[in-house]
Amino acid sequence: MKTKSIVNIGVLIFSFLVLSSTKNSDEKQVFVGIFDGKEDYGYSFLGEDEEGDTYTMTFQNIESAALKSFNLDSETFIGSKFSVTYTTKIEVEKDEDGYEDETEINTIVALKKL
Repeated sequence: MKTKSIVNIGVLIFSFLVLSSTKNSDEKQVFVGIFDGKEDYGYSFLGEDEEGDTYTMTFQNIESAALKSFNLDSETFIGSKFSVTYTTKIEVEKDEDGYEDETEINTIVALKKL
């Protein structure tokens, strides 16, 4: 009986650690970058890592309040530097073979022009 209880406690601890390591869609993050334009797949910004290399950060969605503040659907703000507050949601889908495919969906919730 004691062995079963220890195993159950271990499973609970492991489950807690796994769940706490996933990204929470309500957790807001901040990215600073140059707006590079809108494509069919989302809004692109250019960022710079610690080594000075440029990379692209894509946001698939934007909340209406943020879009009202800065109309990123137009070309007006291309080349402008922004502080982007966003959330991330992980969508998990199974393919026809039963394998899970994770897709990261980034949503802009606020913009501040720098």
